[in-house]
Amino acid sequence: MDARSFARHTDSPAAGKHSPGMAEEGSPGTAEQDSGEGSLSIAGLLEFGEVSSAAPEVLAGEDELSRTIRWVHIADSEHVERFLEGGELVLTTATTFRRSAAAMSEFFDQLETVGAAGTIVELVDEDSAPDEQASTIVRAAAAGRSLPIVLLPRRVKFVRITELAHRRLLAQQLSRLEHAQEIHETYTRLSLERASAQTIVDRTAELLAVPVVLEDVSHRVLAHAGRDSQSLVQKWADLVTGRATAPGVGEAARWRQTPVGLSARRWGRLVVPSPTETSAALEQIIERAGEALTLTRMADRDEQDLLLQAQSGLIREISDSDGLDEHAALQRARSLGFSPAEGAELIPVVVRLDRGEEADPTRIQLQERGLTQEIVAAVARLGLCCLMTSLQSGVFGFVLAPAGRTTERRPRPAARNEPEAVLTDVLAELEGPADGRVVGVGRASTSLRRAVARLEAAAQVAEVASTLDVRRRSFYRSSDVRLRGLLSLLAEDSRLRAFAEGELGPLLGDTADEELLDLLGLHLAHGGNKSAMARAGYLSRPALYARIAKLQDRLGVSLDDAESRTALHVALLWWRMHG
Repeated sequence: MDARSFARHTDSPAAGKHSPGMAEEGSPGTAEQDSGEGSLSIAGLLEFGEVSSAAPEVLAGEDELSRTIRWVHIADSEHVERFLEGGELVLTTATTFRRSAAAMSEFFDQLETVGAAGTIVELVDEDSAPDEQASTIVRAAAAGRSLPIVLLPRRVKFVRITELAHRRLLAQQLSRLEHAQEIHETYTRLSLERASAQTIVDRTAELLAVPVVLEDVSHRVLAHAGRDSQSLVQKWADLVTGRATAPGVGEAARWRQTPVGLSARRWGRLVVPSPTETSAALEQIIERAGEALTLTRMADRDEQDLLLQAQSGLIREISDSDGLDEHAALQRARSLGFSPAEGAELIPVVVRLDRGEEADPTRIQLQERGLTQEIVAAVARLGLCCLMTSLQSGVFGFVLAPAGRTTERRPRPAARNEPEAVLTDVLAELEGPADGRVVGVGRASTSLRRAVARLEAAAQVAEVASTLDVRRRSFYRSSDVRLRGLLSLLAEDSRLRAFAEGELGPLLGDTADEELLDLLGLHLAHGGNKSAMARAGYLSRPALYARIAKLQDRLGVSLDDAESRTALHVALLWWRMHG
């Protein structure tokens, strides 16, 4: 193979392949270098005038001439293995072992073992004429090998080859370092500037020149950028689950991705849905982008946490102190971002998360934190403002109001500023099922102090509403919980406990009968209608009559008596709530 044929190997399908054992430092710094277009390959080195003028002949490994050269090493002994790490091009005159077929074979074996890029062997005699005898031995030892072996029948200055190669390699390393520094400075600046997730994704797509998608753990697209990214996200859920394919994208399993968020709290991932080969630059860019997104979210959360702490402190101060008048309270609230419109009604709201007996406290805390962030974001989107406080684990409250006109917020239509409409709009913005939470609302007021004071009543309503067997409302007022609300307020009254135990005594204690308690509840819920009771309890008429007779006999009262039913109803409600 002559020198004119070397050029085609630069663009061959083998471009970018690495030999086994190649050291990591030899990896190119960009996708272009990985493909062989910017790195120094053996084929490229053979085109140097210093080498091509010596009439190089490829004895073996023609298909591997695109191997990337990590470094150039000169050897004068067949025992070269201990000096190499992999990826080197070895130059040798083989002066001490060119006449030994065994030694030459051992030399080539060692190069293959350590993963050398290849070797160039200069074989000339003392008169600078081709050494034909040595050439015959080298050809025999090279036969059938995949290792690129190049024979030079003319004398060359190895120092010129190493100088040219190392100059190119050092320039590449410098270029990679400069590129890495640029990437570092880019994402450091984005982090310091608190850039939004969309801005970070935009910049990443520009650097990579491929589409980039940021998704959450449920594969919902949070941000995207780059050519054709819009068409990708339109069917993103199907793409990531393998139910669809996109032209030119390839299988999702080949996509490069990096998790976003702290290891214990991953909240998404950054995906590069492109079949481009992995490169050091691509790895660095998406890793730095993931870090920047994580830092941005952490900074936002830290700021929100600090703001929540400050707002909670103000609400406690308003609740516990008489020294803070309305004007001072509003001034303090405005400094914390709560700027209601003039004369707006302020709505006290309390949200209570459902928690079973075995609820994980950490899970409840994370749910509460996530929901508060959702509410804050929804409030901002709707042109509202809120003053928020944490009440206890799984319970938080806030005062909600239409925001005053500012350059950042658009005023809401007057028709949507009624308290019920305001709260309805906020709750409609929240993601996820509403059956895991209950919302209690107190009476609205134009006074911040009174609205804060009514958070306690809203918390009471939420607590009572959480005991309802069926919850059909998105939020509850005191008028919605009615008798339950009154019983909840009197929960600690010993006289009410005595009353309930006196009414239900025969069904409690050692003679407790849950079936009869359930039957009593069924009777009271259906107003004594036997047909409705039979259907609801899946009982025959004779069985139902027998159980009612037993219940009345145990209680010692007639269920046909209106006062008895009322007393039993109050007692049973209290017992179910506090017994």
